Amino acid sequence: MATVGYKEGYASQQTAAFDFVEQTREAYYQQTHVQAIKFQITRLILERLMSAYMNGTDAKSRVLRLQSRHQLFPQVYRFVDDYVARKVDWQGCDQCELGLEKYARRMVERLADQIMPDDTEGEAPLMPVLNRYKPTGTTGEVNFKTVRPCFMTQRSHINQVVADTATWETSAAFRIEQAEMIYARNDHLGLFIPYEYQGIDQNYEPDYLVRLAPEVTLILEIKGYEDNEVKAKHDAAKRWVAAVNNWGQLGKWMFHVCRNTQTLAKELGYLVRQGHSQPN
Repeated sequence: MATVGYKEGYASQQTAAFDFVEQTREAYYQQTHVQAIKFQITRLILERLMSAYMNGTDAKSRVLRLQSRHQLFPQVYRFVDDYVARKVDWQGCDQCELGLEKYARRMVERLADQIMPDDTEGEAPLMPVLNRYKPTGTTGEVNFKTVRPCFMTQRSHINQVVADTATWETSAAFRIEQAEMIYARNDHLGLFIPYEYQGIDQNYEPDYLVRLAPEVTLILEIKGYEDNEVKAKHDAAKRWVAAVNNWGQLGKWMFHVCRNTQTLAKELGYLVRQGHSQPN
């Protein structure tokens, strides 16, 4: 029985009055220049970089909005051009494939996360966006129930650590305990770092916070591999640390990725010395 408003049968039988046109990328290749794609990617990166100034009403923000675009465009374009020349593997494809949204968006994310404001040239420093109701958190607020395996701690502000995996988190906590450092597993602490991947806003939750010195806190991530999304998370963490350090209200912060827990104690020792040597 046919559904009301529709006819059964093959499309060719029902649409015989219309011609089918095969669509290929050849027309796109002929009408598009790689340089125009690079210009478009540069424009999108600039929009992300300038978003920090859009809501400012002070004189400095207004000046930056007017001046920074034409000053930054050639600089950012050089970054885009260099990235395309050195990092893009075309694999025999036409270079105009770079204009596809998934590739262009990935370039925007990668490059925008690596470009930092130059405050020596009058650009506003990177600053954190705070939760107006609860700008900071504390380990004293951590209190939750879980059915996951846990183990007791000696050097953590939290009496037990939840092990999400049988080896990595357990081994990392053991190495931190061996190094006799104060630490906390970032579980129910509320520390989330926003990042964007493939056009979707997400939150990254690092593994540990480690106290390297009285005013130095390390964000420690335990990760044995790195794909594109993991790289986006780590880039966002580095920008977050830079913003918090510019804010200056929570001491000095650092970010580190440990890829082998067997060497974690040695890495922590190096980071302690590096933390003492960095200016506040």
